[in-house]
Amino acid sequence: MSETQTGKQLLHLVFGGELESPEGLTFRDLNQLDIVGIYPNYAEAEKAWKSKAQATVDNAHMRYFIVHMHRLLDPDATA
Repeated sequence: MSETQTGKQLLHLVFGGELESPEGLTFRDLNQLDIVGIYPNYAEAEKAWKSKAQATVDNAHMRYFIVHMHRLLDPDATA
């Protein structure tokens, strides 16, 4: 079911930063994390993620992520 069918917001967080290693998931400096924003659905979050990822493509250590906040807020729900 889509968000419009369920009437629920399916919040997604987009953030990123520079990693210590391109193969890892440890950030170099947590104070330098780029919190892009919170979006009402995956499609909007993916647009923001793609824009940031493409803007930083020349830095192999930069990574951006999409976090499914709705899964953290309501872990028992199926989405």
